[in-house]
Amino acid sequence: MEFENDDIAYEFYNTYAGHVGFSVRKSWHDKSSTTNVIRTKKFVCSKAGYKDKSKEQCQRKRADTRVGCLAEMTIKISANGKYVVSSFDDAHNHELVTPSKAHLLRSQRKITEDKQRVDSVLASVKKIIKIISVQSVCNPSKKEIQVPFFNTFRTSRWKTLPFYAIQVDEDEMITNIFWADARSILDYHYFGDVVCFDTTFKTNSYGRPFSPFVGVNHHKQTVVFGAALLYDETSETFEWLFETFKRAMSGKEPKTILTDQCAAIISAINKVFTNSIHRLCVWHMYQNAAKHLSHVFQGSKTFKKDFGKCVYDFEEVDEFLAGWNVMLVKYNLEDNEWLHRLFQNKEKWALVYGRQTFCADMKSTQRSESMNALLKRYLHVRLDLLDFFKHYERAVDDRRYAEVESDFYASQTSPKVPYVQMLIQTSKVYTPAMFEIFKGEFDMVMGYCVYESGRTGSISEFKVTHSASQNSHTVIFDPDGSKVSCSCKKFEFVGVLCRHALKVLDHNNIKELAPEYILKRWTRRAKSGPSQAIQKCSNDEDAIVVLAR
Repeated sequence: MEFENDDIAYEFYNTYAGHVGFSVRKSWHDKSSTTNVIRTKKFVCSKAGYKDKSKEQCQRKRADTRVGCLAEMTIKISANGKYVVSSFDDAHNHELVTPSKAHLLRSQRKITEDKQRVDSVLASVKKIIKIISVQSVCNPSKKEIQVPFFNTFRTSRWKTLPFYAIQVDEDEMITNIFWADARSILDYHYFGDVVCFDTTFKTNSYGRPFSPFVGVNHHKQTVVFGAALLYDETSETFEWLFETFKRAMSGKEPKTILTDQCAAIISAINKVFTNSIHRLCVWHMYQNAAKHLSHVFQGSKTFKKDFGKCVYDFEEVDEFLAGWNVMLVKYNLEDNEWLHRLFQNKEKWALVYGRQTFCADMKSTQRSESMNALLKRYLHVRLDLLDFFKHYERAVDDRRYAEVESDFYASQTSPKVPYVQMLIQTSKVYTPAMFEIFKGEFDMVMGYCVYESGRTGSISEFKVTHSASQNSHTVIFDPDGSKVSCSCKKFEFVGVLCRHALKVLDHNNIKELAPEYILKRWTRRAKSGPSQAIQKCSNDEDAIVVLAR
């Protein structure tokens, strides 16, 4: 193969690199001292070589991007003045980028710039066509959409959705709408273990609640599993919605679902999500407490702290019950009806009852509310349904692109870590966001003291305390498989081992985590492996549901 000049050779190699999934860097060249003509030139993978650490002056150490990759192409000038390939090596020692992320590679950005402009224009045109196609259906002057127009939904933008459902009343008027696209269904397959559901955002002049189902991905970012526009907030409506959501997700229920203290939602969850654990949003509970106990909050400087201890701090049920009763007596609240009703649902909000429940580190419906906040940038009560869907898509696309960027960053960098085996191990498997959380726990280990407090056979019990606190945590250690369990239940609740458990592992000379303590959903390969959802999205026809009340 011959090239007219070295620039054409570079463009050829860079185009090849874009298809394979790596970025190219010009390494070195050899010029003739007499004619100033390049005789030899080498192009390498951008991950070739290693950083010169002696030149690092920045206090904040940047992640490593060079890993000694040997992939390269060298060209040499021939007798006819053209360039030929003199050596070629395709042996990469790192993860390559998938086609969907190739445009993020440094050497590919200029190549894809014009193409992205064209794609952007085409995408906008397609969206406009879709919106116009349903203009006759979503008449903003009417409070309901009539079913005779339903066929237009089937042949317009809704036809692009793997699942949507429309509920009608006895007069064949549309009341509730639910939708989930293919990406949402796929995301639920990977990250649907914990779901936040919220109805606080009203989208239009009719006050219809917008109700998103959201969760958190492996980068600790918000993902959207589906959304609904509801006519009202009755138990019957939520039962229909939850049944529809479950059908869209092939019957898979979340392990944990977080909502506010709406009685209708609670009733519907108890009937539909029978295998899920229901937790109440702590933030909403605090808001209600500030409203119903305003005289106590304003009249005491310590009540908020004592109330917070009951919500978050206790690790044993007996301690929580004693602390709750002490609080009631201390602030003369034994006869407060609101606190009495709250206490009846204590299993849903007090962390002492939920520490053993995996919640992906979520204690509130903030994920839903952050989605609502994003939509509020674009929406106001005068917008019609068409504008809403357009801006909803934009908000969801923003979230998804953020994940693409995070995936790309994770695949192209390695965090700088000291030569500690456990940190080296976890830095390679966790996403950067989750590794920082784990490292935060690991960095605190040296501040704790540990002593053995009991033994049963080969299983030991340890007490772990901090030098600045009188509180202690109980850690059980089993040398068979290096198993460890802490009374704080951080691993059960968040999916990352706590500093107390790590202290005991270190005390017992365990230098690597057992595989069961690295949850796949927090790793760089969280979305790898076979997926029934992929098969469903590719094979199934649109699921269209019309239910008459």
